[in-house]
Amino acid sequence: MAHPKRKISKQRRDKRRTHYKAGFTTLATCPTTGTVHQYHRAYYVDGNLYYKGKLVIEEEV
Repeated sequence: MAHPKRKISKQRRDKRRTHYKAGFTTLATCPTTGTVHQYHRAYYVDGNLYYKGKLVIEEEV
């Protein structure tokens, strides 16, 4: 197995990994309510909980 001749410093190692960063989340528009939300996430509109455009939990009055 190959071994490095010198130890790679933490700074050099971290410089190499700088391009691994979080991207923007993809957003969707609900066809029922018209709200913008994240994909695969439940979302609230006026106290009601929706998922995939369907009412999951209705607000108690």
